[in-house]
Amino acid sequence: MNNTPAQDGTGFSYSRTDFEELVDFALEHARKLGATDAGAEASEGCGLSVSVRKGEMETVERNRDKSLGITVYVGSQRGNASTSDFSRPAIERTVQAAYDIARFTAQDPVAGLPEPEDIAPPEAHPDLDLFHPWAITSEQAAELALRCERAAFDTDARITNSEGAGVSAQQSHFFSAHTHGFRGGYASSRHSISVAPIAGKGEEMQRDAWYSSMRSAPELASPEVVGRYAAERALARLRSRKISTRECPVLFESPLAAGLLGGYVQATSGGALYRKSTFLVDSLGKQVFADHIDVLEDPFVRRGKGSAPFDEEGVRTKPRKVVDGGRVEGYFLSSYSARKLGMKTTGNAGGSHNLTLASRRTQPGDDLPEMLRKLGTGLFVIELMGQGINYVTGDYSRGASGFWVENGEIAYPVQEITIAGNLKDMLMGIEAVGADVYNYGAKTVGSILINRMKVAGS
Repeated sequence: MNNTPAQDGTGFSYSRTDFEELVDFALEHARKLGATDAGAEASEGCGLSVSVRKGEMETVERNRDKSLGITVYVGSQRGNASTSDFSRPAIERTVQAAYDIARFTAQDPVAGLPEPEDIAPPEAHPDLDLFHPWAITSEQAAELALRCERAAFDTDARITNSEGAGVSAQQSHFFSAHTHGFRGGYASSRHSISVAPIAGKGEEMQRDAWYSSMRSAPELASPEVVGRYAAERALARLRSRKISTRECPVLFESPLAAGLLGGYVQATSGGALYRKSTFLVDSLGKQVFADHIDVLEDPFVRRGKGSAPFDEEGVRTKPRKVVDGGRVEGYFLSSYSARKLGMKTTGNAGGSHNLTLASRRTQPGDDLPEMLRKLGTGLFVIELMGQGINYVTGDYSRGASGFWVENGEIAYPVQEITIAGNLKDMLMGIEAVGADVYNYGAKTVGSILINRMKVAGS
């Protein structure tokens, strides 16, 4: 087996063929031990992360990791084990450990591999253009990070400090197979540049941050653009004040709006549903958003951050409408959670794939200034703190910072406030979604205007 770094520019130490041999060896050993079913995955990741602060190099980190995981079924009993040692004896010991765990684990009648008819056949694995290795040296990465931070400092003399800037280049690949006939794997990459400048001095200091993240390095925003925008965000927060407690409309900036969509996904995911630990239990076919809201899922977006030809179980993925006119059209289910609910898997083992939340009311001109005009008088939120969401009840309470808006214009920055409501009311209370679309990980959404929330201040 090839244990030296590949010479094709990927930086990987193992080839796809190497991984297939490792996985097949693990599955064959599981069969010899008496497993009724088994699945295995071999993976490898490597990358470079560089950080600078105030014009000086801070850290250079190179990461390289590998793993082989094996899941063994003995009837309806399941065991799992993993190793970072790819030698044959180590793999045999790992498979034995998984088998032993399975033999002494309680019976679970819904445990098992996905049904054969749900598995993505090899010919149905589209190339989604997810792998773009970045052959960057630590010196080159440091220069990009320094340019980014320098641009922030050069924006205004009131940028007095920095929490640093960073550049990251990461890539990985895997191969997975199981005894119900699935075989597949692919390589992917994710690169980023970020900075966190500080404006003002003493008690008046304000920080903000910005970043750019892409599969392909040439698609990243320039270091200067990232640095200047982060600085402008920090400067806009100077002279922040508290406001009195009130109820008012709230506009969530698009990156935060993606978090609201993430909350919905968590509330309609299999584990929460079968445990009945969600405020959206039994919501299929019911109205949970305002009637102008649609949510689409598309796993096949080229270079998409949430793209995948199959899910973590090898189940085929497919584009679908998750929410149609505010009504729930589908959950996010793995094979296990689907069986617990008496339903079919939706190909979401491992999470959602490229979700887009849109409003049928949105017009091309609904940029941020227009969304502020729609807000009228209320709160524009650009930062949230804490994890104050109770998914059982839907109660929502988060620390927040942003801007008070009067008559559609930003009046002044605000801080040290709390916004509160209930996610059920918030989703139904969406009045508008902006055309200022932002991609945050696997979620794409514009700013979101909610009709009314409680704002606790001084």
